[in-house]
Amino acid sequence: MTTAIRSPLAPGEPAPHFALPAVADAATVSLDDYRGRSPLFLALMVGLWCPFCRRQLVQLGALEDRLKALGVETLAVVATDPEHARLYFKFRPTRLRLASDPALTIHRAFGVPKPEPTPEMLQALEQVRVNPFGEFPEPLPLGEAAKVLTERDGYVCTPADQGDIERQWPQLKALFMIDRDGIVRWADIECQADGLAGIGKVPSEATILEAARGVAH
Repeated sequence: MTTAIRSPLAPGEPAPHFALPAVADAATVSLDDYRGRSPLFLALMVGLWCPFCRRQLVQLGALEDRLKALGVETLAVVATDPEHARLYFKFRPTRLRLASDPALTIHRAFGVPKPEPTPEMLQALEQVRVNPFGEFPEPLPLGEAAKVLTERDGYVCTPADQGDIERQWPQLKALFMIDRDGIVRWADIECQADGLAGIGKVPSEATILEAARGVAH
């Protein structure tokens, strides 16, 4: 899996400045909101068309209180238009602070890979089996897993989703822990550890909380 863009930000590197539209209101969310005030747990998702992202947002939302108790704020970036995101979260509320970035500018700035869909990669995607949330009796082919999760969610793909898919796929996701000075202290890039079998996985709660404690001092 390769990308022509910079390598992902690594611990010790400064996080690039960003300013994105908030989902909850007409405000702007920026790195400066946190700099000097609190560490930031930053989750970079793709569009809401991704069933893995929708579930990851639920998982991360369940951690928000525990991170806040450590003094760490959470921000999730969803790669879809703010209005589309507002409609979705109106019916599926989350405690997470959300920002919108349909063009994936923050993914580019943080160096999150977008693999080239070569014939070899497409073949590998057909062969990989995943079970990122432990919901299936056994790992399923990637496309089948996504279909089953979407049906369970009752999610109906809209024209906005289709546009997001065409612009974004196969963009990877990433998590970053950033300290008060704006320095990345921990990073988790999708598929970095497990290859394609890691699609949809997030680190364990214990791993995320340990990373949070490392920046909360």
